[in-house]
Amino acid sequence: MRLRALLDTDALGLRLLGGADELDRTVRGVMTTDLRDPSRYLSGGELVLTGLAWRRDASDTEPFVRLLVTAGVAALAAGEAELGAVPDDLVAACARHRLPLFAVNESVAFATITEHVVRQVSGERAGDLAAVVDRHRRMMTSGPAGGGPDVVLDLLGSDLDLRAWVLSPTGRLIAGSKVSGPALPADVCAKLAAEQLTAARTGRRGPHRLALGSSTYSLFPIRGGGRSAQGSRDVRETVLSDWLLAVEADAGDWPDERLDLLQGVTQLIAVERDRRDAARTVRRRLAQEVLELVQAGAAPAEIAARLRVAAPVLLPGLGSAPHWQVVVGRVEWDGADIETGPVAQSLLEEILVDPLTTGTEPSDRIAVAHTGDEAIALVPLPAVSAEHDGSESGIHADVLLEAVRDPLSAGLDDDGRVTLGVSAAVHSAEGLRGALEEARHARRVAAARPGRVCAAGHQELASHVLLLPFVPDDVRRAFTARLLDPLRDYDRRHRAELIPTLEAFLECDGSWTRCATRLHLHVNTLRYRVGRIEQLTSRDLSRLEDKLDFFLALRMS
Repeated sequence: MRLRALLDTDALGLRLLGGADELDRTVRGVMTTDLRDPSRYLSGGELVLTGLAWRRDASDTEPFVRLLVTAGVAALAAGEAELGAVPDDLVAACARHRLPLFAVNESVAFATITEHVVRQVSGERAGDLAAVVDRHRRMMTSGPAGGGPDVVLDLLGSDLDLRAWVLSPTGRLIAGSKVSGPALPADVCAKLAAEQLTAARTGRRGPHRLALGSSTYSLFPIRGGGRSAQGSRDVRETVLSDWLLAVEADAGDWPDERLDLLQGVTQLIAVERDRRDAARTVRRRLAQEVLELVQAGAAPAEIAARLRVAAPVLLPGLGSAPHWQVVVGRVEWDGADIETGPVAQSLLEEILVDPLTTGTEPSDRIAVAHTGDEAIALVPLPAVSAEHDGSESGIHADVLLEAVRDPLSAGLDDDGRVTLGVSAAVHSAEGLRGALEEARHARRVAAARPGRVCAAGHQELASHVLLLPFVPDDVRRAFTARLLDPLRDYDRRHRAELIPTLEAFLECDGSWTRCATRLHLHVNTLRYRVGRIEQLTSRDLSRLEDKLDFFLALRMS
């Protein structure tokens, strides 16, 4: 479509401020941004929408416009809601660079313009999905009359006979059409998310296809603005945050026009995703304020006051002050110069949502801040009863990653790690600083373990485990090899299962009867195996010191 057509559409509320000679330019897409340098996310031909949050003073204007012109955008549209009027310096800069400039009336949402452009561009390519898009304008409206991703998916199903679902990068079901039938099983969602992440890491061109049973699914990434926009310099900046559109169909048989149309649908859903991210701003700010107070050693009364503000936002209608847990997360990439704090923040917001819960609403109960490369979640819990101390409620590290481990491992490939630490529940501001340090140390314990996705909780911070993160890697390897390699070699040659026997024996606290029952062995067979372990290692499993050495070696292996 051409810029002239946008200007002639009264409902869009556009007013031309400059560039009347350039109105025959073709618009190939639309992007909303308030980044000072959005050029990495631009491919040319876009109508760029901005609320002007990037502009601190007039000196910011010329560099911003120059970047847009270099990227080949079709035009710039600036909203009037923030400053009341488009600044004169922006009008002058666009005129110098022959960049068409529109003002967007404050009564018109950027989502309305986005939907219109996508609909028109798609309509010019083919007719089928254009008809669908024409019917779902209400998706972009707010309030109970609006829709969301579900509206688009319903229309895909009713008009194009396509069953489709929107998934998070961890495989959680965010939306599905009513005509798609039963919700996708959790294991299918996890496999689809893992396939998308694997394909993204290997650089394969989409859409990606995966056959599961009798069904074939085509997978389309859904990228929002900012860091998740298309054109990121390094796929690792976005791979753990992009949503996914899964369509039960083989897109390998589709013509180019149909593929283009589905890409248009992902852009429409991306608007809803961006709206959700914007809604998280308040919760993120609350978490950041509390975190800064805690780390600055503020008085408990001051921290408690901020917690009282946070509680109604995170748990509306709660009658009494909740308990709190702290979760610390970190994403690390080998040899990569990537800012991982925002990535960890977005990922932690997703991980802390129950994987069996659908929709975007559950994420509204989680406040996550980030500092440096570390993300810190402040998780509210309903106040527990007096006869419980909270240690049995809330988040448990051993199950936190269970449902998301496979998809995340696919996205991390062989050069990334995700590590999390979980504190005990605390019921007052005085305990929050200790909970933060407890969660941080638990994360260091998790980082000392093998594997791409690891978590540790406060229950694991026994005195002997506290030492593990501070033991140098070469010392750990030497200690483990010296103690366990003789047993591994023997198992390899004789299939004697000495290592599993040792693990079970220690877990049963050295009880012969319980260990034999667990392993389904006769006690005499168990005694023979333990004797062989002692012979090969010159250790005595009746001695506490030797038991502890074996325990630590197994934990570090």
